[in-house]
Amino acid sequence: MPSEKPNQIRFAPWEDTEAVPLIRFRNVVKKFGEFTAIENLTLDIYEREFFALLGPSGCGKTTLMRMLAGFETPTAGEITLDGRDIVPVAPNRRPINMMFQSYALFPHLSVADNIAFGLKRSPMPKSEIAGRVEEMLRLVRLQKFASRKPHQISGGQRQRVALARSLAKAPKLLLLDEPLGALDRKLREDTQFELMDIQEKLGTTFVIVTHDQEEAMTVASRVAVMDEGKLMQVATPDVIYEQPESRYVADFIGDVNLIEGTVAEAEEGGYKLVWADGAPPIHAETDVPLSLGDSCTFAIRPEKIAISTDKPDDRANAVPGKVLDIGYLGNISTYHVQMPNGAIFKASATNSRRLSRRGITWEDEVWLSFTATAGVVLTQ
Repeated sequence: MPSEKPNQIRFAPWEDTEAVPLIRFRNVVKKFGEFTAIENLTLDIYEREFFALLGPSGCGKTTLMRMLAGFETPTAGEITLDGRDIVPVAPNRRPINMMFQSYALFPHLSVADNIAFGLKRSPMPKSEIAGRVEEMLRLVRLQKFASRKPHQISGGQRQRVALARSLAKAPKLLLLDEPLGALDRKLREDTQFELMDIQEKLGTTFVIVTHDQEEAMTVASRVAVMDEGKLMQVATPDVIYEQPESRYVADFIGDVNLIEGTVAEAEEGGYKLVWADGAPPIHAETDVPLSLGDSCTFAIRPEKIAISTDKPDDRANAVPGKVLDIGYLGNISTYHVQMPNGAIFKASATNSRRLSRRGITWEDEVWLSFTATAGVVLTQ
C-alpha cells in the first residue's frame, strides 16, 4: 500500500472526482445455473492500489478475481481495464498476471529459469531476458538462490519466486489468490510487509483475494468486504474497522460487542439507548438519524472499553459486571465480563509493562466504561 511520507500527497485517488479507475465493474452478474455467485456488482479499482477482496468462503471474491483473469465470463454486466472491455479478451491476451496460492513453480527448473519462463514465450528480445530476471531477483532478494531448485529453498522464498515470475512481464494488474495461505503465521506477517514494499516500488496495481481479515487490513489501500456475491462495504482499512456500515461488517472485522438497543431519548449529538432491563442506558453520539422507539445496534470494540474495580466518574457510560474469563495474549489481556442481564461483554487492556500487577481476576466485580463516541450506532 503506498505510504505517506513528509511533503507527500496522500494516496487516495478514489476521493478524486476526476481520477479515472484502472478497473471498472459495472452491474456485473455471474450465475452458475440457478445459483447467483455475483449479484449486480459495481466497483472501481484505481491504478497503483493494493486492493483487497475480503470475505468468507463462498462470498464471491474468487469468482470476481477469476472474471478479471478471464477464467470466468460474466453472465451480465461490463468489466473494463484501462478503458478497454476485457470480457471478450482471452486470458493470455490480457495485461494481467495471477499468482496462485500453490505458487505452481516448475520443480525441474532453477529459481532463475522459473522467473524467465514466461519471458521466453513473450515478445521480449532474448538479449534482455537475463537482465530482467536479474532485476526481479534483486527485487525479491533472491540473487544468491538463482541456481537452486524450488525444493531447495524455503516456503517463503518459493512465494517470492512466484511473485517475481508474476511481475517479470510488467503486467498492469497482478492478481493474488490467497498468496500467503501456505506460510506459517510469523513468516506470513513478515511477507505481508515485503509485498507492500514491492508493490510500492513497482507501482503495479495489486488485487488480493483473502479470507484473512488481518492480512487484508495490513496490506490494502482499500478493502471490499463481500457476502453472498454482494459488496457490503468498500473503504480504507481504518474506516472499515472504525466506521462499519452494518452489523455484518462490524462483526466480520475483528472483535466487537454488538448491543441491541432502542432509542429512548434524543440528546445533544446523539441518543440515549435502552438495551437491558435495569441497566443504565447507553449514551451514544452519532449522525445517524433515528426516531424514538427505533431499534438499532451499538457496536463497540473491546479496546474502546476500560475495565476497573471502581466506578469511573469521567465517562459517559459505565456498566457493572463480573469477570468470567481472562485471556492473556502477551501484548493485551482480554476480559469476558457478564452483565446483570446475562449478556457478556469483551474488554481488552494493553500490557504495557512487562511485569504489571494484575489487580483484576476471575469472579471480580468490575465496571466497564466507555465514552459516547467510542462505539458506532448501526441500523442494518
